[in-house]
Amino acid sequence: MSDRAALLKGIRVWLVFFVVCLVLSGATAFPLVHELRWTESALRALSVQDHLPGLVEWISRVREGLDTADAEYPFVLYGTDWLAFAHLVIALAFYGPYRDPVRNIWVIEFGMIACAGIIPLALVCGPLRGIPFWWSLIDMSFGVFGVVPLYVVRKKIKRLEALGAPRAVPVPVA
Repeated sequence: MSDRAALLKGIRVWLVFFVVCLVLSGATAFPLVHELRWTESALRALSVQDHLPGLVEWISRVREGLDTADAEYPFVLYGTDWLAFAHLVIALAFYGPYRDPVRNIWVIEFGMIACAGIIPLALVCGPLRGIPFWWSLIDMSFGVFGVVPLYVVRKKIKRLEALGAPRAVPVPVA
């Protein structure tokens, strides 16, 4: 396998991994009420409250809030539907770099900027919304972990560009 082909394969594998994670992250925002009920039940069944009482209390509080919103103000949860949709739409944007990485490196860089933006958002909005700091750290981890595959992809794209790779790279059709 040539260097160019190996780089392209590596770029595509990392992009597929990133997109799958993005889609899964977004898809979990649709059934939020049911997920929180299941999570609270699982945490209690596993006696997590003995070791991490703050986590169980927080999950219970969030579940109660979602139950109330679902029962009395279901339109509020429409916001999480849009959050899920946004994840899915953003995931679609990564088809550009999958198809032609050098030409569409800007999508990777945009994704890296978005990952960096998670940190100030969590630090500012978390306290404003009464989110515990430790939960904001979990939220920020999405940006930290999300930037890793994008950084790897960007480095590989720069190496591919340095090889003088053709700008239009055909996507194999199965």
